[in-house]
Amino acid sequence: MAVSPPSDPVPARAAALEIVQNCYVVRDLEEACARFHALYGIGPFVGGVEAELGDHVHRGRQAPPIRLRGVFVQSGPLNIELVQILSDGPCAFTDMVPAGAEGFHHVALFCPDYEATRDAWVAAGYEVASEFGTAFGARICYIDARADMGHMIELYPEHPVIRAMYRQAREAPRGWDGRDLIIPWAI
Repeated sequence: MAVSPPSDPVPARAAALEIVQNCYVVRDLEEACARFHALYGIGPFVGGVEAELGDHVHRGRQAPPIRLRGVFVQSGPLNIELVQILSDGPCAFTDMVPAGAEGFHHVALFCPDYEATRDAWVAAGYEVASEFGTAFGARICYIDARADMGHMIELYPEHPVIRAMYRQAREAPRGWDGRDLIIPWAI
């Protein structure tokens, strides 16, 4: 049985968007890094420090900041993010993966025009689950695509700090001696 694409697919109205990341919510970051390394042989994991995502809007309402710890790791051309949620307020992460559970959360996309891309998803009927600011000045959001895709979609603006994070994760395996499974951000 052939499946037809939606009559108005969001990416067709914008430039084609490349999935650059898969993200998993985990209970314990260090344990998850060890598990992913054992299962897939990937590493090192970059990051691991606590971060706060402020100016948080959850489903159209101001919400407490999201506190989390996360890492990036490269698996071939795909970036993998592992995130441990530390806060207990409402957010896109806990909308999909309840506290104490683990699971796949989102794919991530860079957008040549963040606002236009976000607005196109909304116009197509998808809700912004969470939108927030980062410490380095970028706005990022999660589009709730669970009804159609089974996961959230993270939209990034083109931003030099975010690109540097991806670059460090890609380059980190070169010359890695395997001793420290989690290494700090160099940015």
